[in-house]
Amino acid sequence: MTTAAASKPLTVSEFCTELGISRSTFYDWRAKRRAPKCITLPNGSLRIRRTEFERWLSSREDAA
Repeated sequence: MTTAAASKPLTVSEFCTELGISRSTFYDWRAKRRAPKCITLPNGSLRIRRTEFERWLSSREDAA
């Protein structure tokens, strides 16, 4: 992954693909405040910063 690609925010579709979840699951998590923080663009589209995605994933690690 290039530096530019690493810093480019994820779309909801890209986020869902990475986790293997449906868009409805993402929006359910968002409504329950379980999704990562999102950026709302002027057109209403959502984006997730890669750093926020990584932080959010790390916070869900299960210590076995």
